[in-house]
Amino acid sequence: MKPIPSKKSRRAKPLSTVNPRAAGIDVGAQFHVVAVPPECDAEAVRTFRSFTGDLHRLADWLVACRIETVAMESTGVYWIALYEILEARGIRVVVANARDVKHVPGRKTDVNDAQWLQQLHTYGLLRGSFHPPGDIAALRAYLRQRERLLDYAASHIQHMQKALTQMNLQLHHVVSDITGKTGMRIIRAILDGTRDPQVLASYRDGRCKASVETIAQALEGNYRPEHLFALEQAVALYDAYQERVVACDRRIEAALAQLAPPEPPSEPLPAPRHKTRQPNALAFEVRQALHAVIGVDLTQIHGIGPYLALKLVGECGTDLSAWPTAKHFTSWLCLSPGNKISGGKVLSARTRRSHNRASALLRLAAVNVGKTDSALGAFYRRLAMRVGKAKAVTATARKLAVLFYNTLRHGMDYSDPGASDYEERHRRRVVQNLERRAKQLGFTLEPAPAAGVS
Repeated sequence: MKPIPSKKSRRAKPLSTVNPRAAGIDVGAQFHVVAVPPECDAEAVRTFRSFTGDLHRLADWLVACRIETVAMESTGVYWIALYEILEARGIRVVVANARDVKHVPGRKTDVNDAQWLQQLHTYGLLRGSFHPPGDIAALRAYLRQRERLLDYAASHIQHMQKALTQMNLQLHHVVSDITGKTGMRIIRAILDGTRDPQVLASYRDGRCKASVETIAQALEGNYRPEHLFALEQAVALYDAYQERVVACDRRIEAALAQLAPPEPPSEPLPAPRHKTRQPNALAFEVRQALHAVIGVDLTQIHGIGPYLALKLVGECGTDLSAWPTAKHFTSWLCLSPGNKISGGKVLSARTRRSHNRASALLRLAAVNVGKTDSALGAFYRRLAMRVGKAKAVTATARKLAVLFYNTLRHGMDYSDPGASDYEERHRRRVVQNLERRAKQLGFTLEPAPAAGVS
């Protein structure tokens, strides 16, 4: 009979040190608390103000302590300035998700937070969030600024519609977009003093579906001075934001030119799938500029247009080696099923909630691809009928993420078999499953006789 091991021998082995020269920083709006190993300095915990000079003194102290890596939480945007300074000093910075370290009892002070981060990072228990390199981060900042400006401009479009409605000018009912050529010509003519409906209707663009007579009837209104003033203000603000958008486009074009390698891609740019101009499109040829950077054409994938492809590259970068496989990539996007398992039983397979911008872009693309006559569209429609649209959007977005990953990293050529081919393959799978099930039950599955055969 073997002797029962003592309590001392049954204790778990201590954690091994992975990062001996690790520090932890509790980031705040006004000051940062920094903790280093006790053997590095007699005062192992120090507090620094968030001013730029104090941040440089913080970095000097870490260099003097021979710190090689630092862990901090992603607290708002307060970590960005400190991250850039530490990175410039050659210190590896790990930005951890606050969700991974906050559920610990007893840590109610900034000092304890910094010491806890330092301890976790020493044992290699923190996972760093993805942070793109500097050139991609600059491109992403320009793209996000452009999106913010478009949101601001959209609010003033609503103000224009409100002013027109108050004057009983039903322009937005006969023109699909009042910021198009027809709409803006008429609105600017109104602000210049034109009131004759026939004259205003003559500014109709040839591609407008509404007739001149219909537009003239919609432009008979009550031109009150206060409503005209509100319309003038809204148009001026809309034009101002459009000018800022054009300035962003120039910065984005320059950032893409810096990312392009000196040698052009070996494969030529294929013909575009759609020649129609997208709403809010950039002021330069995005497909050509993006192809010069990554060497592949992401717009060949259904649901991904030039602007969406550019935003995905801005969020994820041009090098996807941070994710070893497509499964790692979809897990980072929170598009993979969860694996909440206890006692060998799956408790939940729901996808995690996420504010990932790339995931939101792929979900929007999934909704659009569901309207196309493609294999992805057929997959979306079949799944939407079976499990609902919400799960169908997630599943289709995951397929798009896999295609994006394989195309950008491995240079995969995307070829759509079409909706009919997908439906035929799905039918064959169903028939094979029925035949296997019938064989297990001792039956034979036979096709029904053709119509008209006795």
